[in-house]
Amino acid sequence: MNPLDVIIRPVEQEYHHFQSLYDNFTVTDNPLLREVLNHIVQKKGKQMRPILALLFAKLFGEIGDSTYNSSLSLELLHTASLVHDDVIDESDKRRGQPSVNASFGNKVAVLSGDYLLSISMLYMARTNNVEMARVVSKLAQTLSDGELFQLFESRENVVSEDVYFLIIKKKTAALFSACTRLGALSVNASPEDVERAAKIGEFIGVCFQIKDDIFDYFESATLGKPTGSDMREGKLTLPIIYTVRNFGTDDIHRKIEQLKAGSLSDNEIHELIEFAKSHGGIAYAESVMRSYREKVLALLAEYDNKEIVSAIIAYLDYVIGREK
Repeated sequence: MNPLDVIIRPVEQEYHHFQSLYDNFTVTDNPLLREVLNHIVQKKGKQMRPILALLFAKLFGEIGDSTYNSSLSLELLHTASLVHDDVIDESDKRRGQPSVNASFGNKVAVLSGDYLLSISMLYMARTNNVEMARVVSKLAQTLSDGELFQLFESRENVVSEDVYFLIIKKKTAALFSACTRLGALSVNASPEDVERAAKIGEFIGVCFQIKDDIFDYFESATLGKPTGSDMREGKLTLPIIYTVRNFGTDDIHRKIEQLKAGSLSDNEIHELIEFAKSHGGIAYAESVMRSYREKVLALLAEYDNKEIVSAIIAYLDYVIGREK
């Protein structure tokens, strides 16, 4: 059975309803904007984050308009950030297909991302809930802060696991945490359950990003990015951070300095990748993911809704075990 079928089953009707609502945001009388939005919808992915929001809403109550509108707001905010990220990173692919900037140019991509952000805010306004609006506004602030912080750190000659996790929490984990928090808030869960849900989302987000970073150490056309793309941008991820800290030679530290300065060749980047793989960097990153999985299981043990809890665990295992 497809793992996604297990995950979606408790919220299958709600998930399909969400998808139909999501597709409606492309309605516009602007022909260029309509073309761009249809391009985005065609490569919308599995929409894992709205699924998570729906599961946590169902864990604590009955899904309604507040859940749908907040989930739409989050997904559109996330989509806007991806469109802008592709411009910043000069990426020509997104999920294996041409990015918006590659297809329409940077000006159209930036303006389209701004449009998506404005639609996101409109959907959140429909909840008429100040606390939920505060969550989305804070998320937008945190995501921007995380991107700028990562750009700063990519220039600094620092190899730090603490910095790595701080960046993850400002970016990926913040988004997942907002999903689970809003899912709980949308059905008026207790303050204690809202905070627990947010923490679970944060831990799932950490796992998601570590897995994404592991992909960068292996060649795969299905991922839509070449091996070593993070290093080419001066980004140090968990496998190389671990191996440099524990097994780094003078030559390796020199390469890291050159990497940060943007002067490392493709062959030398490949050498760093192989160094991380041969010295246990991948195994270490996987062990960290497993430790976060245990944290999630401990928090979920508080709840006796077996169907939803099983689906959330299946979601987590999918995040950890996925191949793209």
